[in-house]
Amino acid sequence: MRIALDFSPLRRSRSFRLVFTARLTSLFGIGLLMVAVPVQVYGLTRSTVHLAAVATTAGVFVFAGTLAGGLLADRHDRRSVILTARSAAGIGFLLLAGNALLPEPMLWPIYALAAWDGLATGISASTLTALVPKLVEREDLPATGALLSLTADLSSMLSPALGGVLIAMWGVASNYVAAALATAFTVLGISRLPHFPASPSGRESPGRAMAAGLAFVLRHRTVRSVLIAGLGTMLLSGPVVLLPALVATRLGGGETTLGLLYSAPAVGAVLGSLTSGWIGQIRHTGLGLLAAMLVMGLAILGTGLSAVPVAAFLALTGYGLGRVLTDILRFTLLQRHTPDEVRGRVSSLWQAQIVAAASVGSMVAGLLADAYGPATALVAYGTGAAVVVIALAVLLTPLRAPDSDNTPDRESSNAPASDSGSASDPGRDVDSRSGSQPNRVPNGAPVSDSGSASNPDRQPVSASDSAPVPVLEPNRAPVSALASDREPINVPGDAPAFGSAPDPVTAPDIDPDTPPIRSTPAG
Repeated sequence: MRIALDFSPLRRSRSFRLVFTARLTSLFGIGLLMVAVPVQVYGLTRSTVHLAAVATTAGVFVFAGTLAGGLLADRHDRRSVILTARSAAGIGFLLLAGNALLPEPMLWPIYALAAWDGLATGISASTLTALVPKLVEREDLPATGALLSLTADLSSMLSPALGGVLIAMWGVASNYVAAALATAFTVLGISRLPHFPASPSGRESPGRAMAAGLAFVLRHRTVRSVLIAGLGTMLLSGPVVLLPALVATRLGGGETTLGLLYSAPAVGAVLGSLTSGWIGQIRHTGLGLLAAMLVMGLAILGTGLSAVPVAAFLALTGYGLGRVLTDILRFTLLQRHTPDEVRGRVSSLWQAQIVAAASVGSMVAGLLADAYGPATALVAYGTGAAVVVIALAVLLTPLRAPDSDNTPDRESSNAPASDSGSASDPGRDVDSRSGSQPNRVPNGAPVSDSGSASNPDRQPVSASDSAPVPVLEPNRAPVSALASDREPINVPGDAPAFGSAPDPVTAPDIDPDTPPIRSTPAG
């Protein structure tokens, strides 16, 4: 069984390489802000109340932007949405730098720009989550989720340290400028992607579009179960807030020990991402998700029982490992089972859970610590979380079922016909230099008006040939060269972007007894 992280999505898809690099750079810049904003606010006010208020302001607007981004992703060209959001964020970073360079920096612009950046970040995050499955092959979704998690974990490990060095050398304005430059690099990378289609639900009112997305979630058993499990994951996200009290009352060691304990979950997450190659080979992804959640609960319990810093560090490393595995497995399940016409809205619900997780979990953990002390609270928290996960395993039967998304007869081979009789996929591109699948028409090959598929490595195939040229893919029946190289279904939700040909979507593994949810036309 493969253990090491699978880098196949990066080798096969140029578009995903662009997104991976852009996301890593963007998160690195955001990490610089996470250091600069608290330092500047505390320097101006000497008030922890203002620190909490600025963080809360940003969090509320990230949450709102996440939900708005899901709707925008299903109604507009996703590339354009991301470019607009990240460009707006970069302007905000430059304004923060300008405020920091004033002889007497003001506090209110920091609040206003925290809200501005939170909204932009939420929109771009949920839109990017909806876009990524169109860039990679279906079987690469687990590896794709692991690579995306790795970008977040690497940035969280490295950018705060660099941010502290920049502040020490040149002040907080240097962090804001560096974040703006990182955002400019992100925008440049995303601008090199092709356009991506929007759903016909763009003609609906926002209320009807959101209702259609929620109806899909409620009627699809697997997607509903994953999001319910996500509520349990939210409760598992709070114990880190108790670490200062745990160090002060039980472990000792001061700030050095506290810093190491804060880094432990990130260490575990990176280890989990780097050893996630096995995820794509398991047949019970839902059970894997529940097992990873159980690991998180037991790790919290172990942290509460720890009497020495080393034991607490190891337990928190296990906690980070479980957390990243839940993120990868939830990403895989949601993207496999969600049709593209509602993917933005479903992705926004998942992202909203992630955004709210720290706040909800921290509040629960804080209430327990006030009543029983930090160590006892962690023990109770971990035990309760383990019980909740076991209950979810009993109640959420779709998560116990084996995966069936690789069964060929579950996937339709009939692409929706366009006006010209051809379909193209601008985003799913296989790098010919990788040497894989030498006999297939490259992903993203343009289809001419006459119906021929262009291949730079082979002679063009004319539509006048007596029989269609098969597109060869492992373990799949041949399909016409006039069709996309993905597994399309007859879902009317992948409308053309700015006049391009309709783009068939990756076939979701929808339950046999669950009809697809179609958006209700406006009026």
